[in-house]
Amino acid sequence: MSRSPDRVRTQTEPAQAGAQAVVRALSLLSLVGRGGNEGLGLSQLAEDAGLTRPTVRRLLLALGAARMVEQDRRTRRYHLGPEAYLLCSFAQDRHGILTHARDAMLRLAQETGDTVFLTVPQDDHSLCLDRIEGDFPIRTHALKRGDRKPAGVGAGGMAILAALPVPEADALLRRVAHLTGNLGPLLAQDLHRARDLGHALNPGRIVPGSWGIGVAILWPDGRPAGALSIAAIEDRMRRDRQPMLVAALEREAREVAARLAALDPRPLSETKRNTA
Repeated sequence: MSRSPDRVRTQTEPAQAGAQAVVRALSLLSLVGRGGNEGLGLSQLAEDAGLTRPTVRRLLLALGAARMVEQDRRTRRYHLGPEAYLLCSFAQDRHGILTHARDAMLRLAQETGDTVFLTVPQDDHSLCLDRIEGDFPIRTHALKRGDRKPAGVGAGGMAILAALPVPEADALLRRVAHLTGNLGPLLAQDLHRARDLGHALNPGRIVPGSWGIGVAILWPDGRPAGALSIAAIEDRMRRDRQPMLVAALEREAREVAARLAALDPRPLSETKRNTA
C-alpha cells in the first residue's frame, strides 16, 4: 500500500530538521575554533552564524555537553573544548599539514625576513592555517591565522587554484565570482600567469602595497594539499628579488610534499583513481 504524501512529509521533516541542527552545530564549532586564544562571545557567534542568540546558546550548550566547546567563566567567551583537541590530535598525523610544514615556514621566515603563510583549500575557499613573521621591521597584515578567503584570493589561494586541473579551476573561479566582485577579471589574469610561471604572484590585489608570492604543496597525485606563501611590502617584492623567494618556496614546498607523501602508502594509480 502506498504512503500518502502527508505521511511521507511527516516522517521526513524531523530528519531534515535534525540534519539542519547538525550542520548548524558543526558550523558553530568551526566559528568557535577560529576565535583563537581570545575566544568569541555569544553575540559575535550569533552574528557570524546568522542565527538568533537563543538558537546559538542552545547549540553551544549541546556542544559543551559533548566537551567540544567550553566557556571561560571570567570572560564568558567560548573556546574549543578538550574533546575537540583530542579529536584533532588523532587526525594530526594524517591531516596535520601544519605539523609537517611548520619547520619549512620557520626556515623561510628566517631566510627571507618576511611573513610566511600556510594556506589550505576548503570547499570554494582557502584557509590560512598559520603565519610566521620574519624579522624585517615593516610587515604586512593582510592575512591572519584563521582567515578564510574565496578561492584565488591571495598568493597562497592562487597557487592552490593554479595547481588544479584547468576546467576545475576555471569553474571554481566562476563559482566565487559573486564574492570577488570587481576583482574577478584580475584574478583570472593572475591565474593564467600562475599556470605559466609555476607560482602565484599577488601584486597588491587585496591590500595596496602588500604583495605576495605563493607555491603549491602537492600530494603524490598532483593535487594541491596547500600552499606556502610569502608576503611583504612592494619594495621587497621587486623583480630582482622574486626569483630568490620563489626558489626558497619551491624548495620548502617539495620538502613538505615529501613528508605528506609518506603518509599515504597507496600506489599512485590507486590514489589517482580515488580522487578522480
